[in-house]
Amino acid sequence: MIAVSRGPSWARAAIWLAAALLLQVTGLVAPRWHQAVPSAVLIAVLWFAVRSDPRRAGLYGLIAGLCEDAIAGTTGGAWTLSTTVVAVLASRASAVFFADSIPLIAVLAFIATLVRDALFWSVMALEGYPAGLGTLHAHAAVRQGVLNAVVAAALVAIVRRISAGRMR
Repeated sequence: MIAVSRGPSWARAAIWLAAALLLQVTGLVAPRWHQAVPSAVLIAVLWFAVRSDPRRAGLYGLIAGLCEDAIAGTTGGAWTLSTTVVAVLASRASAVFFADSIPLIAVLAFIATLVRDALFWSVMALEGYPAGLGTLHAHAAVRQGVLNAVVAAALVAIVRRISAGRMR
């Protein structure tokens, strides 16, 4: 029996990840709130994860995290671990809701941001990063979570609008 995997094609997912990395690296992400910017990579990972099974989501999160760690150069494996875990958790959570539910994807983006940042800074602390800036990072994570929620909800609304136009 051949297993049929659920979710977007790997080619489409690779294009979305490449675009997200380009946006994030070049600083083209426009919304900014007290130095917090939305994470284009996290939003791409969530887009894939809510449409995929946990194994595929984890692999996509692993690839996205490796790319972020490679670009950052000084984070060890913090992005790899945190992005992989969030992808698997988002995929599992999406089993109980529709992937195009705007309120749920916004809440998921907010929570995923907080979990990802908590894991990231935990790994960084294990690697010797000074823990004295915890409050500052927590505030930035909340701001980024709000921005990620707004951007994710807007993207779902835009995709829904485009899809509705094609059906006519």
